[in-house]
Amino acid sequence: MIQLVAGLLALLLCVVAVLPILSDRLSVVADGLAVALFSDFVDTGRRRRRRVSTLDAAHVHKSYDIFAPQTVLYAVLGGLITGAASVAIVPSILAALATPEGTLLMTLPPAILAVDWSALSIVVLVTTGVSLLGAVSVAVLLHELRWFVLGQRAYSRATRIEATLPRTVAFMYALSRSGMAFPQILRILSEHEAVYGEAANEISITVRDIDVFGTDVVTALERTSERTPSDNMAELTDNLASVLASGQNLPEYLKAQYERYKEEAESQQQQYLDLLAAFAEAYVTVLVVGPLFLITILAVIGLVIQDTLTIMRVITFVGIPLVTAAFVIYVDSMTTSLQAPDAGNSREQEALETVGQQPETITDGGYDGKWAEQYEALIVYDRLEQILSWVREPINTLFANPWLTGLITIPLGLVWLGLEIRQNHAGVVGFYVENAVEAIAVFLSNPNLVRAEELIFSAITAVDKVVVEVLIIVCFAYAVVYEVDKRRTRKIEIEIPDFLDRFASLNQAGMSAIAAFRRVSGTDLGKLSPELTRTMRDIQWGAEIEMALERMDRRVRSALVTRAVTLVTNALRTSGDIAPVLSIAADEVRASRLLNRERKQAMLTYLIVIYIAFLVFLGIVVVLTISFIPAIEETGQQVATDGATADPVPTVGGLGQFEQVDIGAYESLFFHLTIIQAICSGLVGGQLGGGGIRDGVKHTGILLVLTYVTFSLI
Repeated sequence: MIQLVAGLLALLLCVVAVLPILSDRLSVVADGLAVALFSDFVDTGRRRRRRVSTLDAAHVHKSYDIFAPQTVLYAVLGGLITGAASVAIVPSILAALATPEGTLLMTLPPAILAVDWSALSIVVLVTTGVSLLGAVSVAVLLHELRWFVLGQRAYSRATRIEATLPRTVAFMYALSRSGMAFPQILRILSEHEAVYGEAANEISITVRDIDVFGTDVVTALERTSERTPSDNMAELTDNLASVLASGQNLPEYLKAQYERYKEEAESQQQQYLDLLAAFAEAYVTVLVVGPLFLITILAVIGLVIQDTLTIMRVITFVGIPLVTAAFVIYVDSMTTSLQAPDAGNSREQEALETVGQQPETITDGGYDGKWAEQYEALIVYDRLEQILSWVREPINTLFANPWLTGLITIPLGLVWLGLEIRQNHAGVVGFYVENAVEAIAVFLSNPNLVRAEELIFSAITAVDKVVVEVLIIVCFAYAVVYEVDKRRTRKIEIEIPDFLDRFASLNQAGMSAIAAFRRVSGTDLGKLSPELTRTMRDIQWGAEIEMALERMDRRVRSALVTRAVTLVTNALRTSGDIAPVLSIAADEVRASRLLNRERKQAMLTYLIVIYIAFLVFLGIVVVLTISFIPAIEETGQQVATDGATADPVPTVGGLGQFEQVDIGAYESLFFHLTIIQAICSGLVGGQLGGGGIRDGVKHTGILLVLTYVTFSLI
C-alpha cells in the first residue's frame, strides 16, 4: 500500500513539475510560489553578481530574484520525486533479492544474496536510506546543473556572436560610408537577425535601450559592452561608445576594424582546418578502427570460447550510433566560432517568422482593435499563400526543401518493405506478434532478456537487406535534389563579386542605381544573368529596385547573396550613391568564397581518409565472414564429430560446445555493423568535408551501396 501511494505521489509531482511549462498562467503561479518559499535561500554577494551576469549573457527574460528561487523550487521537486519513486521501487528490488532463483539477480555476488532482504527492519532501513540519499543528491545535482546549463548557454551565445561579428562590422562600415546615422544602422542591423545571427540579436538589446527606454546611444553601447558574453563584442561596443562620445570619424574606425577582421579571418581559417583535421583523425581512430578491433576480438571469443552476441549487439546498435551522435554534436559546438555561418534562405525564414505574428501593440500593452480583423485576415492569407506557392511551383519548392523527397521515398519504401515481407516471409508478422506476446509474458514473470533479444534480432535479420535498399533510395533522392540546387547556387555565387564590381563602377561614374542595374543585367554573368534579367523585368513592371532585389534573393537562396542584397537594399534606401557599399559587399563575398574554397580543398584529404578507413573496415569484416567464420565452423564440426567416436580428440577452450554457437547470427551482425558504420562514416565525412550533416547524405548513400553490393556477392 505504501509503495502504491509513493508511486502515485511521484507521478503527481511529475505532473506538477510539467504543468508550468505548458501554461503561462501556471508558470506565473509557480514563480510566485518559488519567490514566496525560497527567496530567503538564494545566493547573495559575489556569487549573486556573477550569476546575474550569466543571466544577462544568456538572454534569460527573468530577473535573478525570480530565476534563483525557481531553480530551488525545481530542485526540491526533483528531490521529492526521486524520494517517492525510491520508496515505491526499493522494496520490490529487495523482495527480488530475497528470492533470486531464476532471475537476472543470480549474477550478483553470493555475499549479497546470502542476506535476508525480506526482514522488515532491513527493508525499512534500506528504503529510508536510499530515498533520503537519492532525494538530496538529485536536488543538489538539479540545482547546480541548471546553473551550469545556463553558463553553457551564455558560452554558446558568445561563440555565435564571434562567428557573425566580422560580417556585422562589414555591414556597419558599409552603411556608415553611405552617410546613414549610426542609431539607424543599429536599428537596421537588429532587424536582420536571420542574416547576421547572434551579433544582430545582441545589438537588438542596444536598440531596445535606445528606442524604448530613451537611453542615449553611447550609454546603450556601454551597457552592451558590460552585458555581452563575447570579449570581441565587448571591445567593439566599448570602442564605438568612445568614438561616438569623442566625435571621431566613425567610418574610419569601422574601416580599421573591418580590415582587422579580414586579417583575422585567415588565421581563424587555419585554426578551423587544423581543428577539423584533428577531429577527422580522432574519428578514424576511435570510431572506425576502435570498434573494428573490439568487434574482431569479441567475435573470436564468441566463436571459440563463450557467446558474445549480446555485447556485440549493444556496441553495434547502441554504442556506435550514440558515440557518433555525441561526436557530431561536439564537433559542431567546437567549430561554431571558427566556421562561416550559413544563413541559408534567410528571407524565407524571416517571412515564415512573420506569419502568425500578433497585431502591433500600443503603449499600454493592448492591441489596436481598429485593425485587429485586418491583421487576422492577413495572417490567414499569408498561411494560405505559403501553401499555394508550394503547389504553384512544385519544382522550386522541392529544390528549396530537399527533405520533401522523403514524403515520396519513405512511404514508397515502407510499401516495398511490406510487400517484400509478405512475399518472402509469409506469416512472419503473425509469428513475431505471437512470440512478442509470449516473450512479454515470460519476461514479466521471470526477467530474462534472451527471448526478447532473439525476437528483436530475428525480425531485423528478416528484413535487413530490404531496409538497406530503402535507405539507399531515400539517401540518393535527397542527395540528388540537394546537390543540384547547391551546384546551381554555387555557380551563381561565383558571379556575384563581378556583378557588384560592375554595378559599383557604373554608379560611381554617375549613373543612377536603376540605370546602372539595367546596364549590368544586359552583360554576360553566367548563371546569374537569367536572375538579373528577371529582376530587371520586375523593376520595369513597377517594382522598386529594393523589392526586386529581395525577390531575387528569395529565388537564389544563398547566404552570400542574402548578405550582399541586405547591404545594397539598405544603402539604396539612404542614398543613390551606393558605389562604396557595393565595393565592400563585393569584397566580402569574394573573401568568403575564397575561404570556403580553401577549406573544402584542405578537407578533401580527410574525406578520402574516412573513405579508405571504411573500405579497410569493410574488407576486414568480409574476411571474417568468408574465411574466419567458415574455418571455425569446419573446425567445430570436426571436433563434434571426433567427440562422438570412441577415442575423442581433446578440445580446446569452448570448441567442444561449438555446435551451440549461432553462426548465422554472427554473420548477420557483421552485416548490420557495416551498415551502421556506413551511415555514421558518411554523415561524419559530410560534416567534416562539406560543413554540414546534409552534405553527408550522398556519402552515406555511396557507402551503403558499397556495403550492399559487397555482402550480396559473398
